Amino acid sequence: MNRVAPFLALALSAFALLGAALQPPAPGPPPDNKDWLEPTEPQRIVGPIHDVGTLGLRAYLIATPAGHILLDGAVPAAAPLIEASIRKLGFKPEEIRILIITHAHFDHVGTLAALKKLSGAQVAVMAPDDRLLASGGTTDYLFASDTKFHFPPVSADRVLKDGDTVALGGVTLTARLTPGHTRGCTTWITTVEDGGRTYRVVFPGSTSVNPGTRLVHDPSYPGIADDYRRAFDLLESLKPDIFLPAHASPADLAAQRERAVTEGARAFVDPEGYRRRIAGDREKFETLLASESSAAPAATTPATGGGFYGLEPL
Repeated sequence: MNRVAPFLALALSAFALLGAALQPPAPGPPPDNKDWLEPTEPQRIVGPIHDVGTLGLRAYLIATPAGHILLDGAVPAAAPLIEASIRKLGFKPEEIRILIITHAHFDHVGTLAALKKLSGAQVAVMAPDDRLLASGGTTDYLFASDTKFHFPPVSADRVLKDGDTVALGGVTLTARLTPGHTRGCTTWITTVEDGGRTYRVVFPGSTSVNPGTRLVHDPSYPGIADDYRRAFDLLESLKPDIFLPAHASPADLAAQRERAVTEGARAFVDPEGYRRRIAGDREKFETLLASESSAAPAATTPATGGGFYGLEPL
């Protein structure tokens, strides 16, 4: 028995090493989105709203005397960057009381598990993205079988429906269902004060069509095209002073930040830019829809476009 034991231990160690080698790597940014893990300076935007995201992904801390709300996050590896940005602004991530999201994709909820563990915050998510979040991305209509887009699963403490509100410390956010990008994709709406002025702020749910999505023939899920149109209808009805997307180009962000040095919150006011953005994305969506509709089912190519998200993400 004593002579066999060393060989048995060696074999078990070899199997353990082989198993570790076969494990999928931790989800990170696709090769053309390295700015998702690039730190950037955190900044107050308007009233209690602060940008604490990475260069390529936005995360918004809404600081109140009763604790904080964090809207969205980033890829899993970015959790320390978001935590550091919150601390750099003088706030404590341990005092986050509510975690909310625009949609349950790994580049926005990958940090959720780590920040929930750190803060003990309540997670509030629109149905049915609560089920997608709990699955770690394995039930996604597009990315279910691709481990690159999976993330640490998180169970929602509160499941929202269209029109529900989340409130803390004098700030109230209204959740509006804008489905398509995910089935529970959510647009958040609030009103805040800054310098004696009131600003209507919208955090729009994404309306991009990811490569591989089928809108017409054998749709990625039943009713997906109608859901996208429902989302655009809702977004077009909103009249924000400031819109804060889940993705923002580094160039746009840099320009706003530069102006904010002298203009403050006014640097982010752009109602016309919001209207152009929604109109442009709707036009691209309708073009994709028409293209797929005119193609024979057997010859249909799934919706595609430039960049990782197909359309310019919102």
